[in-house]
Amino acid sequence: MTTGDSPLVIASAALERGGRELWSGLDLTVAPGELIAVLGPSGAGKTTLLRAILGLDRLSSGSITALGAPVTRAGNRRIGYIPQQRPLPRDTSMRGRDLISLGVDGHRFGFPLPRRGDRERVDALLAAVGAEAFADRPVGLLSGGEQQRLRVGQALADDPRLLLCDEPLTSLDLANQQAVVGLIDRHRRESGAGVLLVTHDINPVLDAVDRILYIAGGTFMLGTPDEVLDSRVLSDLYGAPVHVLRAGGRLVVVGAPDADAAHHHHDDEAHA
Repeated sequence: MTTGDSPLVIASAALERGGRELWSGLDLTVAPGELIAVLGPSGAGKTTLLRAILGLDRLSSGSITALGAPVTRAGNRRIGYIPQQRPLPRDTSMRGRDLISLGVDGHRFGFPLPRRGDRERVDALLAAVGAEAFADRPVGLLSGGEQQRLRVGQALADDPRLLLCDEPLTSLDLANQQAVVGLIDRHRRESGAGVLLVTHDINPVLDAVDRILYIAGGTFMLGTPDEVLDSRVLSDLYGAPVHVLRAGGRLVVVGAPDADAAHHHHDDEAHA
């Protein structure tokens, strides 16, 4: 594979925030159809990495090429983005299909006028994410899992060749986590899209992950799950004893220091 075939190429990248270096020397070439999970403690720069790829934050040094072009603040509609799961206000009157429609026609200037084929495209996306049953209900009355299915549909509206997912499974129950992972996994397999998925818990996506980028302590480790999720590797990364336990088909990281003390215990158990 040449870098020209890659949906994402990050070269010699470094990122600073508030005079503190989050990480440096990051080289990452994402293959078509590859799903990379991004792990690490709060404050490690995971979301900032996604923002840099979207052109919203600037690197301290290095470069990012997405879909064959340098990233800019103007963005690229062939880059899909699934944000963190945050409940919409209950009084939001927009229907489910309206939310999907924003992904189909929301980029046009002025009031979006329906084009031939728009409704068919919206209906197809609703079906693809299993949202037909609640397509005409106000989104504020939908469950978190239903709302997140719609966000996935919105992100897939332009058939993205690069999909960025920022903690898309937070606050979802296991069934909805599996459903959302299934939608993302199917899209990348059918379209050849590259996927970067930030998560605090590797378990829901473990079967779909090709590689893991683990950021911690101002440095990072990139490799397969077996290479990265290793007690010795993570202990070196954190500079402190960290243990990876395997129990009942799940992985648990114990002892990983977290930048957010309020979530220390939670993240110790959920990081991987």
